[in-house]
Amino acid sequence: MDVPPNMPPQESVAQARVLLAQQGSDALLLTDVFGATPSNIAKQLTDGIRTRLLTGVNLPMLLRAVTYRHESLDVLVQRALAGGSQGVMQVAVTAPQNQTLKNHDSNDHQSQQ
Repeated sequence: MDVPPNMPPQESVAQARVLLAQQGSDALLLTDVFGATPSNIAKQLTDGIRTRLLTGVNLPMLLRAVTYRHESLDVLVQRALAGGSQGVMQVAVTAPQNQTLKNHDSNDHQSQQ
């Protein structure tokens, strides 16, 4: 569910409650930034038993949540958290190779034609 910036939070909460009731099963709620409006709305919907809330969502977390949505809520939360933390890494950059420039001397027969 999207939380439009021009919609009063109470309306978003009511709309989300209807969606959760229609689902009829456990739900994992994901939001981007803790403390932002979507997170505050989701916090009002979360009971910690049938619904759980994870904030700071990133793409690896989202992919894990979608991939393992058939799992129990407890397992799904753990998989999503693992995906979120394991998906963030620093990638080492290799140092540029020290290559010497070829001499473009006409007597040098090693150049490509």
